Parts: sequence; structure tokens; C-alpha cells
Amino acid sequence: MELIGPYLAACLLLVGAGVAKAWRPDDTARALVPLLGSASPAAVRLAVRVAAGAEAVLGACAMVWPAPGTASLVAASYAGFAGFVLHARRRGGALATCGCFGRADTPPTRLHVVVDLSLAGAALSVALRASDGGWLPVLLARQPWHGLPLVLTAAVCAWLVFHALSTLPRALASARVVRGEAR
Repeated sequence: MELIGPYLAACLLLVGAGVAKAWRPDDTARALVPLLGSASPAAVRLAVRVAAGAEAVLGACAMVWPAPGTASLVAASYAGFAGFVLHARRRGGALATCGCFGRADTPPTRLHVVVDLSLAGAALSVALRASDGGWLPVLLARQPWHGLPLVLTAAVCAWLVFHALSTLPRALASARVVRGEAR
């Protein structure tokens, strides 16, 4: 499983984003209302909490048990996220957001689509190469230093991806404003 590091980072991001959206569903619900049409905001907010909880559980289960089924679900999640981000980009507007981390500060950028598709590819690779019944402690036992460098690298990658999707676009937008460039 050559891409287990990016896969673990993807799982960590699912857990973090799921918990964030379950804790603060409002911005994600606002991003979804135009897609759902006549659904009430309260119903959408509840749906976001439930889906976000499922997202966090999927990330945790897939991380602990990187089997073909769980890895396939992670791949499908990220492919779906990429599709939603593309839709949010097309919809546009000054406040366009994907709501990925439960806040309105996650703009739908091309980088976001590339990251989502890359993480989907890593998860698909793990799904195709994983054996049934394998779980993380067994996998880590075969790694140098019992997988500590792998786990730390995956955590740092997840942290960097989070900032690439949330902080970097805001910083670049601020730089454009300072330089007086139009969007």
C-alpha cells in the first residue's frame, strides 16, 4: 500500500471536517440550501449534522481498518466533495463557500478540486491493494519505528492540506486586494 500516508491524511481530514461541520453546521447548510431548493434551513442543518457525523465515523473507521470497503467509501467521499466544490465554483458569488470545515472561510478553489481528486486517488489505490481484515496496528507494526514516522507525516500532511484549502486562499485573496487586483 504505497499511498497509505496520503490515505491516512485523507482519513484524518474526514474526521476533522466531520467534527467541525457537526459542531458548526450553519455555513455548510447555507452552502447546501441552493442545491436542495425548498428544504427548510433547519432540516438542512440537521442533515448536515448527521452527514458530518457519518463523515467523521467513516474517517475514523477507514483509518483504523484500511480495507477495500472502507477505502472505497473514502475515495467516493472525496470524489463527491470534488463534484460539490466544482458546483460551488460554478455557482460563484462573493460568499461562495464549500463549507468543508464548518466555516464560510473555505472557498471552492481549483486547488480544492485537485486535492480532493488526489485524495480520492490515494484512497482508491489503497482500496485496490488492501487485503480484507487488515487493520492499522498490524500495518504500522511492519513500518520502521512501528509506523510513528508514517503517522506523524500523515498528520502533518492533513494539517498542511487543511491550511492549503482554508488559510491559503484567504491569504491570496488579501494579497490581491492589497495589490488592487480584481478577482
